[in-house]
Amino acid sequence: MQALQTVCLRGTKVHKKCYLASDSAKHFHEANEDCIAKGGTLAIPRDGDETNALRDYGKKSLPGVADFWLGVTDMVNEGKFVDVNGMVLAYFNWDRSQPSGGKRKNCVSLSQSAQGKWADEVCRALKRYICEFLIP
Repeated sequence: MQALQTVCLRGTKVHKKCYLASDSAKHFHEANEDCIAKGGTLAIPRDGDETNALRDYGKKSLPGVADFWLGVTDMVNEGKFVDVNGMVLAYFNWDRSQPSGGKRKNCVSLSQSAQGKWADEVCRALKRYICEFLIP
């Protein structure tokens, strides 16, 4: 619990989650592993409120960063986007004409310029990211 309190102090607390932005850009798998090592996952917005909170936190903590990784992929089944725990999502926030990548783009980022809308991306792209931690 001590570690979680530190995360929440360094990052931001929203509802039952804390968010903490990365210091560096990584490709999707490295970003996800970094969040897991810290005891969280890549951020997974579950509704519009969480999307807005994540977008606002991203603007503050990652100034000038156009987009960042979310914990959403369709790596296992093409076209079936799930969270990094493999759970089916009830909420999506795709930008117009997204997802667009087919088999080439299997990871998802949140776009600041598109007001928090999602786009699918090549997983090997280097992006900043935000980890989320669930508060028990």
